[in-house]
Amino acid sequence: MKVYIHKLGCPKNDVDADYIAARLADAGHEHVNDPDKADTVIVNTCGFILPAKEESINAILEFGQKKQEGKIRSLYATGCLSQRYGNEMLKDIPELDGAFGHGALDSLAETVTTGKHLESVVAIEPRKLGYLTWKHRLITDSLPYSYLKISDGCDRGCTYCAIPAMRGKYRSRPLDSILREAQFLADNGKKELILVSQEATLWGYGLDDSAGVITLLSELEKIRGIEWIRLMYLYPPELSDEVIAYLGSGTKTLPYFDLPFQHVNSDILARMRRRTDRKRVEYLVDTIRQKCSDATLRTTFIVGFPGETEEQFEELMIYAEQTGFERMGVFAYSAEEGTPAAEFENQVPEEVKHDRLDRLMSLQREITFDLNAGLVGRSVHVLIDKVNDDGTVTGRTYADCPDIDLDMVVESSSLAVGDMVAVTVTRTDGYDLFAKPCERKKESA
Repeated sequence: MKVYIHKLGCPKNDVDADYIAARLADAGHEHVNDPDKADTVIVNTCGFILPAKEESINAILEFGQKKQEGKIRSLYATGCLSQRYGNEMLKDIPELDGAFGHGALDSLAETVTTGKHLESVVAIEPRKLGYLTWKHRLITDSLPYSYLKISDGCDRGCTYCAIPAMRGKYRSRPLDSILREAQFLADNGKKELILVSQEATLWGYGLDDSAGVITLLSELEKIRGIEWIRLMYLYPPELSDEVIAYLGSGTKTLPYFDLPFQHVNSDILARMRRRTDRKRVEYLVDTIRQKCSDATLRTTFIVGFPGETEEQFEELMIYAEQTGFERMGVFAYSAEEGTPAAEFENQVPEEVKHDRLDRLMSLQREITFDLNAGLVGRSVHVLIDKVNDDGTVTGRTYADCPDIDLDMVVESSSLAVGDMVAVTVTRTDGYDLFAKPCERKKESA
């Protein structure tokens, strides 16, 4: 059976899809990257916020139409949306042959093999979800980087977030399991490991020993072939001065600080249940900038949280302008079923949310353009991700994570995917950066 997996949502979901592909390969099925060549399609869904849910449902409906037309034989859904709403999806979408929650790999493989149509979701209660110990992962791309999941679930209970209802409690992944997969990725040509989780700073919690995230990073850095390690999602209340110093110490772990502050107003942060306040936000930013001169600070903010006043939003705008974050993402608050914030009074109108989102992103755009302009004439190292058809290649600096940050187009027909090269930035065009390889100095005779 030829199977296509349609990946949606976050990188953690993408890793799960690779595990699914490997389990299906073990069952004798062939993975294909083109849905038009598939007998079976699996949509790995996201259920984080309303737009992600809508994207997942629309994808299922589109493949359902292909099934009706006889272009595919069977259609299944997996992932977060299936974990939470699988029975409703099976009831409302008759073209869907089965829905599977997290960790149901064996059941999914059996169902794909037999072609059975299921009437109810196959899912494990989130509180009972154990960590999916790595056995095998199918690599289907030629990219020089790979996401590596170091934990799953979350205990924080932020009032806007439904992740604990879908992913369960926080579970650290055992060190030996992470290292085996990291070695596998290095053996398959990966140069950069991007460590993903709901909260990287808590890694080690629940394990038998007292190892923390610095232990994990130092062990990963011993793997030959890995050049960059990028640690994602540093929960602000848990980020220690020791971890800040480690990220800035010049190891393979990049000085890339992915800190989802979500807001800076202390009252808003308290109602979000973020366990932090403006004073802590300011302390972290100041400490990182003082200890790591080459740090990249990336953050995300939520605008339009219930009760957010114009004054509180202006406080966020002013702080963002004064701080000049190198990278920023902004989301309009989405009221998620079953979360406390969905029941809060003073819900902000949609038009106000999106106006605030546009204003904050416009501010960040100007900051980014100015930072980019300051790079012209400077030499930086880039990792090449893609060879283009026009005699150029596309790469990234250490300051840029794939898919969410900036790309750099390098004018060179001699570079290949996975090359790490010094380039000189020649010009910018808005968000786009352009460069040429640095000229090598001629050796003296």
